[in-house]
Amino acid sequence: MSVRIYFDNASTTPLLPEVFNYMHEVNSLIYGNPSSIHFFGRQAKIIVEDARKILAEGLGASTGEIFFTSGATEANNMALYCSVRDLGIQTIISTKIEHHCNLHMFDYLEANNLASIKYLNVNNEGHIDYDQLDEILCQNNDNVMVSLMHGNNEIGTLNDMERLAEICHNHNVMLHMDSAQTIGKMPIDLSDEKVAFISGSAHKFHGPKGVGFIYINNNNLIKPLFHGGDQERGMRSGTENISGIAGMAKAFELASSEMEDRTKILSELRQYFVQQLQDNFEDIIINGSSSSFLPNILSVSFPPSENVDMLMMNLDISGICASSGSACSSGVENDSHVLEEIGHDPKRKTVRFSFSHLNTKKEVDYVISKLHKLTPERIS
Repeated sequence: MSVRIYFDNASTTPLLPEVFNYMHEVNSLIYGNPSSIHFFGRQAKIIVEDARKILAEGLGASTGEIFFTSGATEANNMALYCSVRDLGIQTIISTKIEHHCNLHMFDYLEANNLASIKYLNVNNEGHIDYDQLDEILCQNNDNVMVSLMHGNNEIGTLNDMERLAEICHNHNVMLHMDSAQTIGKMPIDLSDEKVAFISGSAHKFHGPKGVGFIYINNNNLIKPLFHGGDQERGMRSGTENISGIAGMAKAFELASSEMEDRTKILSELRQYFVQQLQDNFEDIIINGSSSSFLPNILSVSFPPSENVDMLMMNLDISGICASSGSACSSGVENDSHVLEEIGHDPKRKTVRFSFSHLNTKKEVDYVISKLHKLTPERIS
């Protein structure tokens, strides 16, 4: 069998066996509709509410603040659109390096004269200017929401949720954090943070695809995005994805209990990869923050050459699964909006390697050996 190395975990993660087995059990035995009052419905309802409790307790929230969705895209759209529609938000402050599910919602809101968008500057590491945010909030009299990614999906730069929450609280404005890349990878305690909304997707932390959640602080009474039945206490209509919700809770439970060990593996793996790149190749640039970053994302910029334009295809031929940016634009060979915004040289080629705790240094060594054959800029 040919070698296949999966270094695209920021796009999606493998489903863990424990999660698969639990989902199979739920699918086999718990087939009732949780809205039904009979025995089988009550069984399904217990699964859903147990999952809600696991997420709520792990995030320092109440069970009444967790609502299940199809993923972070739906959750982010719900937070942004419903806040404008129901809470009177007039201005949203964000950056141009957000995920497209947020950027496209910003475009929609502006195009339909529903809200104005103000974009913060970011430096060449993807960090926002917190002083600029504070200054804008001091000068703005509109009903404002700040909407930012917790961890950038392309370059891994982290925003300081605690600092953002404090700034927003001081100015009495709401904070929405797109936390799809950080749920299950770093501790988040919403009992200490004054955050209005956060979002999550199960498939980013070794759970199933097609299921996620939104945290809605009890102080923010938005109305549903979808209309139908009374599922999710009337907030999100549609029969619940029972096995998906169960799998997400199991994956979150595992991620939370193993977080320290997983973080150690990821940090050491990333550090080892960076060192091997610097020892073996000339003119390598690591995109993103040098001080505050996700340990599972490594965005590497290679210098221009005849071979580098075909690097992504040749990596795939060599059995290495990586990305040129986010998976949402995997067919696009030009620099992503994130790389453009941080001033990346478009003549260079960026590859995003993203890891899970299942990856090994041996796999890194294999990638380095293949890069030796694919890029001429190695150190002799």
